[in-house]
Amino acid sequence: MKLYHSPASPYVRKVMITLHETRQLPLVELIPAGGHPVDPGTMPLSLNPLGKIPALERETGPALYDSRVICRYFNDTGRGTLYPAGETLWDSLTLEATGDGIADAAILMIYESRTRPEEKRHDPWVEGQWAKIARALDALESRWMAHLHGPFDIGQVAVVAALGYLDLRHAARDWRAGRPSLAAWAGKMAERPSVKATMPEG
Repeated sequence: MKLYHSPASPYVRKVMITLHETRQLPLVELIPAGGHPVDPGTMPLSLNPLGKIPALERETGPALYDSRVICRYFNDTGRGTLYPAGETLWDSLTLEATGDGIADAAILMIYESRTRPEEKRHDPWVEGQWAKIARALDALESRWMAHLHGPFDIGQVAVVAALGYLDLRHAARDWRAGRPSLAAWAGKMAERPSVKATMPEG
């Protein structure tokens, strides 16, 4: 199988953590890809018409995208434990959506500065995206710590990936300030082998 990826992408990192957790990394060839909405660059458009990564080219069947689909696929093929049974599953999936939403807003902030001419950039729009991130981080700090300290699941994978992207692209915003429990959890997670092996770069 071929995974189209960029080491900076938080969505790709979710898949890479899943591959490490399920010991399936040797089954996948990593193909670099990159671009953005204004210029798709080397994105695998023939596999994912939305022009996004990750995209997984399988030996049989159509390509899979996005990260939520690919992570679930690898968890199933590797008989992983990232998707708990029963009612807890809905908490895990909601936490995944929270992590992905943080990543969505953080990437839109980057697009505003990288793809728009300076005279067309809208600072209130950028701050509106950060407000979404801040609210989500506050919710993690106040409501989700018990789940985050539970068995490692897809929700934690998404949050780890999102926080790593904030460190990579928005370090000056200091997301840890005022969130000691979340900051301590992130520090502990950084020592997990699958998390350490997928630290973002670029």
